[in-house]
Amino acid sequence: MFLKMRSILLLCSAVILLASCSEYQKVLKNTDVAAKYEMAEKFYNEGDYKRAVRLFEQIAPKYVGKPQGERVMFFFADSYFKTEDYYLAGYQFERFVKSYPRSDKIQEASFLGAKSYYELSPAYSLDQGDTDKALAKLQTFINQYPESEYFAEANTMAEELTAKKEKKQVEIAKQFNKLGQFNFPVLVSAIEAFDNFITDNPGSVYREEALYYRIESTTTLALNSTMDKQQERLEEALDSYNTLLRYFPETQFKKKADDLAETIRKELSIYDTSISK
Repeated sequence: MFLKMRSILLLCSAVILLASCSEYQKVLKNTDVAAKYEMAEKFYNEGDYKRAVRLFEQIAPKYVGKPQGERVMFFFADSYFKTEDYYLAGYQFERFVKSYPRSDKIQEASFLGAKSYYELSPAYSLDQGDTDKALAKLQTFINQYPESEYFAEANTMAEELTAKKEKKQVEIAKQFNKLGQFNFPVLVSAIEAFDNFITDNPGSVYREEALYYRIESTTTLALNSTMDKQQERLEEALDSYNTLLRYFPETQFKKKADDLAETIRKELSIYDTSISK
């Protein structure tokens, strides 16, 4: 009995689905804009954003300048967002913000436009053009709507993207440091990259890491320098070590940093002895 009822329910569901698909295809090919609008909104409200967006694509140009235009354009952009087509969502939300600056939906559209570019932000190792655009959009939103219900989420996303860009900077500097183990002049670029990062990002979560790897770069460069430059560079390496411990006395790199400092001091002791003589 249960299996029979289940079969009947499945059959009914299939019939309803087929009827719905048939009606959708009929309206999709129809020239009646009002019918398309009614069905597009129906699908949107039911969460069927893929079918809704196809209908909105057809009718959006027809509603430009009309009373329903604002509603259509927002649903159109949001349908793209809900289907994870973030490039088109970002573009359509930008259009909405420019077209309806006094809309009740302006905050939500501004936020979702920024979030679209946030979703497009790639891994830190790739080009960060979309990350830059997302950060610019998020910062504009944060500045314009400090009381918005989306403010906290916008801040969190901005912090995450900022950290991603910082990680890319540090990884580039670390790559210079790695290459410099075999090509010592490259260490100059590594040190410069670490210096720029430390200066430009004083509150970064990667500051400790940058300070440690600066010790590695300056130490390796000093140990492989000519005698006329070695003492000065060893002293710079020791300064790097002291700076790390000043800001991060319990640093996760303490053992490795201490080992480097010991090597630096041994080398410097040669110069202290020669000076005393």
